[in-house]
Amino acid sequence: MLKVLFSSLQSFAQTAETTAVAAAPMQAQPGWVQFVPFLIIIGVFYFFLIRPQAKKQKEAQQFLSALKNGDQVITQSGILGRITGLTDTVATLEVASEVHIKVLRSQILMSQSVLQAKKEGK
Repeated sequence: MLKVLFSSLQSFAQTAETTAVAAAPMQAQPGWVQFVPFLIIIGVFYFFLIRPQAKKQKEAQQFLSALKNGDQVITQSGILGRITGLTDTVATLEVASEVHIKVLRSQILMSQSVLQAKKEGK
């Protein structure tokens, strides 16, 4: 008796399962839906990596183009000096009394006034 009842329950479960599968066919998604995650990733990269880096590079370019004789600057290697001569690519710095060095203009990092403002702010 239990065997008959168990086998009838199994056949009922299988019938219900096949009916449920047949009743809910898979619907195809549009092709563009699979590209949505990639578009989101590209957007995140743009707003968190590319855009801030481009903004920083633009500010640095503006700083370098605004340099003039007499500005006190810091190079990327940490040399402090006053600009005594400028060309399109080379800046001449006076690092001590009558001691002049030539550095690439692109290697000037910031003005010494920025460093002094940070020091006073602490």
